[in-house]
Amino acid sequence: MAASDPDRWSRVAVVVLDSVGIGAAPDAADYGDQGSHTLANTARAVGGLKLPNLGALGLGNLAGIEGVAPAAAPRASYGTMIERSAGKDTTTGHWELMGVILDQSFATYPEGFPAQIVAAFEREAGVRVIGNVVASGTEIIDRLGAEHCASGAPILYTSADSVFQLAAHEDVLDVEELYRISQIARAMPQLQDVGRVIARPFTGTPGNFRRLSARRKDFSLEPSGPTLLDRLQEAGIATVGVGKIGNIFAGRGVARSLPTSGNPDGVARTVQALREIERGLVFTNLIDFDQEYGHRNDAQGYAGALEQFDRLLPELLAAVEPDGLLVLTADHGNDPTTPSTDHSREQVPLLVYDPRRPGVALGERQSFTDLAQTLAEAFGVPGFDHGQSFLATLLAGVIVN
Repeated sequence: MAASDPDRWSRVAVVVLDSVGIGAAPDAADYGDQGSHTLANTARAVGGLKLPNLGALGLGNLAGIEGVAPAAAPRASYGTMIERSAGKDTTTGHWELMGVILDQSFATYPEGFPAQIVAAFEREAGVRVIGNVVASGTEIIDRLGAEHCASGAPILYTSADSVFQLAAHEDVLDVEELYRISQIARAMPQLQDVGRVIARPFTGTPGNFRRLSARRKDFSLEPSGPTLLDRLQEAGIATVGVGKIGNIFAGRGVARSLPTSGNPDGVARTVQALREIERGLVFTNLIDFDQEYGHRNDAQGYAGALEQFDRLLPELLAAVEPDGLLVLTADHGNDPTTPSTDHSREQVPLLVYDPRRPGVALGERQSFTDLAQTLAEAFGVPGFDHGQSFLATLLAGVIVN
C-alpha cells in the first residue's frame, strides 16, 4: 500500500497509561526529577512486576524492569518518546500526543493562589472557600472535609501541576452546583494561564471520606493549536474519547465522549468503542495509575494496577483485530517511590501493536508529536509543524496473513 493510503488501519486505539513513565527525561533535573523512573523503581520496590502481556509486546526491551524480560521477538513495535513541551502535566502531555507543543508551561501556584484571585472567584461564584493550599486530593479532604461539611465552603487546593481544584461533599454541595462554580473559575481572566479547573466531588464521613472518580470533571483550556482530533473530525473520521479525554481537550475534536469509573471500565469502554466504529480513532486515558497510586506514593498499589491492566490487555489486542492498531503510551511519569507526590518529568513508552505485522524498533522519539504525525499520515489528514512520522518504519514488516 502507498504510505498515504488512509485505509491502512480501519480503527486505531491510543491508550494513555496515565503517569506510566519509563525513565528520567534529558531535562529531568530542571524539574527536580533526576532519578525518577516510574516503571523500574516501582518494580524494584515490590520485588518485580508480573507483566507477561506487556512483556510480550516489548516493554522489557525499552528499559531494565525487574520481572519484565526483553522479548526475543516483540509482538509490538517498541520505542520511547521525549516530551518537547515545557511542563509535566496531564494537559501538556495529551496535547503533545495529538500534535500541539507548548513553548511555555502553564502557571503553577506552589504557595496557593493569590488573595485577589481567590476573592474574585468567591465574588463571581457567590461562595466562600477554605484551604487554598498545595495538597494531594485525599489528604486535603481528610484534613478539611469536616470543616467543609460544617460550613458548606468548598475546599480550594492546587498541586505542583497547573490546577485549580474544588472539592465538595455531594451531600453538602450538589455536584451540578460544583460543576457550575468550576465553570465560573474556568472563565475567569485571572485563570487563563492555568491548565485545568477540576471539580472533585467526594462522599463519606469524617475519617472515611472517599473521592468520586466517576463524577470528577476537568475543565481545560482549549488546545492552542489544531490537534489530530480536529483534523480527523474535519475529515469526517470518527473520534471517541474514553475517560477524561473530552475534558482535557475542552470537548474539541471529540465527537463522542465515554466517561469511566476506573481502569477496568476504561478498557471495557475502549473495546466497546472499537467494536462500534467502522473507521476512526479511540483515544483513552486510564487514570488509576496516577490518581489512585502515583499521587499517593503507593508503590504496591501502582504495581497492582499495572498487573491488573496486563491481565486486561488481551481484550484490547483482540478488539483491534484484524485490521486495527493499538498504541500504548503515557503522558508523563509519577514515580511512587520518590518523596514527591507530584508528576515526574520522564520519557514515556511507545508500544504499537499491529496484528498483521511483527514488531520493529522505533528508537527514542524526540517528541510526543511523532505519534500525531504518524497517525495523521496513516489516516490521510494534514500533518503538523512538529514531529517525525514513523509510519514507514511500522510498515517495514511483512504483513502476516
